[in-house]
Amino acid sequence: MLRYLTKKILPRPVVERIREYRFRQALPEEARKVEAEDLKGLPERDPGPEEAIRLSLSWLCRAQDFSTTADGGVASYYSLVDGWSPSYPETTGYIVPTVLREARLAGDKELEQRARRMLDWLVSIQFPEGSFQGGLVTSEPKVAVAFNTGQILLGLAAGAVGFAADAYLEAMHKAANWLVTIQHEDGCWRGHPSPFTSPGEKTYETHVSWGLFEAERIAPNKGYGDAGLRQVRWALTRQEPNGWFRDCCVTEPDRPLTHTLGYVLRGILEAYRLGGDKEFLEAAKPTGATLKRHLADDGHLAGRFDSQWRPAVGWSCLTGNVQIAWCWFQLYELFGDSEFLQAGRRANAFVRRSLCLDGDPNMVGGVKGSFPVSGGYERFRCLSWGAKFLIDANRYELELSGRGSENAQASQ
Repeated sequence: MLRYLTKKILPRPVVERIREYRFRQALPEEARKVEAEDLKGLPERDPGPEEAIRLSLSWLCRAQDFSTTADGGVASYYSLVDGWSPSYPETTGYIVPTVLREARLAGDKELEQRARRMLDWLVSIQFPEGSFQGGLVTSEPKVAVAFNTGQILLGLAAGAVGFAADAYLEAMHKAANWLVTIQHEDGCWRGHPSPFTSPGEKTYETHVSWGLFEAERIAPNKGYGDAGLRQVRWALTRQEPNGWFRDCCVTEPDRPLTHTLGYVLRGILEAYRLGGDKEFLEAAKPTGATLKRHLADDGHLAGRFDSQWRPAVGWSCLTGNVQIAWCWFQLYELFGDSEFLQAGRRANAFVRRSLCLDGDPNMVGGVKGSFPVSGGYERFRCLSWGAKFLIDANRYELELSGRGSENAQASQ
C-alpha cells in the first residue's frame, strides 16, 4: 500500500515521514540505547591511536569471519538493526593494503593469511575482461563498474608486491588495462557507472586513479599512470575557485559527503606523489585548508557541505573525518604548516572517542557511519571502510609522532 501511495497520491515528504516512523517503530532496543548514548555527546576518554588501531583491526577480522556469504571477503557493515552483511568486493579491495601493512608491522602471519584469503576471493570474482561488479557480492544487477574496479585494484597491487604472486599480478594488469581501455579521451570514466549511485560523472573517481598509480609503480610505462593523471586533471575542471568540487557525491552532488570529498582529495594528493606536478598540490591545498577551517575544537566536522562550504547537516560522517585527517597529515608534510597536523590529530581523536571500547563484540572497534549513530550516513551501522580509513589515519599519526620530521615520506 505504501508503495502505491508513494507513486500515486502522497507527496514525497509525507511518504518519507511515514517511512521514518515505521523504521523507528521497528528499531531494536540495543540500537535505541546506542543512539541515546551518542545523543549525550562524545565521552571524554580517548583510547589513543595504538589502541584504536588494535580494536578496529580486530573488528575488521570479525567482519571477515562474520560476513553472511562466508567467502573470504569482508562484510560491508554490521547493522544494529539487522546484523552482519554479505561481503563487499569494493572495500575488501582497499582493506587489503591496510591489513598487509599491519601484518608486516606486527609480524603477524595469521593477519597476512587473512589478506591472502581476501585476495583469492577477489580474483575468483573478477570478470573475464578484468573488471569487478558494483555493490555487495549478492547485489543485482552484476555489472562491471569503473569505481569498484579501481578500489579493488589497490588491493591487487598490494597483493602482487606483498606475496609476489603471479595470480595477483595478472589480475592487477587485467583490472588496470580495462580501466585504461574504457576511459574517455578527456580522462573521465562515463561508460560503466554504478547502478547503486545517482547517475552522472563522478569527480571522486580520482580514487580510481590512485589504483592506477599503484599499478604504475609496479609495472611502469604501460600507460596506467598517464591514464590516472588524465582523470585527475579532468576532475580539476570540476573544482570551483573556493576549492569545492562539483559532481562529488554518491547521491547528493549539491552537498557532497566528507567521505567523497576525502576520496577526491586523496586522489589528487596521490597524483602529486606520483608525478610531482605542482598543479595537483595547488588544487589540494585550498580544499584541505577550507575543510580545516570548519573543524570544531573537539574534532567535529559536518558530514556534508554545500557549494559555499556551508555545513549542510549537523551530524558527522566519521569515515570522512579520518579520510580527511590522512590528507591533512600529508598536507602538513608537504607544506610544513602545523595547523594541518593539529587538525588531523583533532579529527582522529573525535573518531576514536566515538568508538565502542567494550561490550558487544560486534560493535567494539567498529566505526559508525555517522555520529550520532542515527545521522544521515549509513545510520545505525558500523562500516568496514570506516575501520580501514581509521587504521590508516591513526597509523600515519603515529608515524608522524615517531619521525618528528616535516619532510619524511608519507605512509600509504
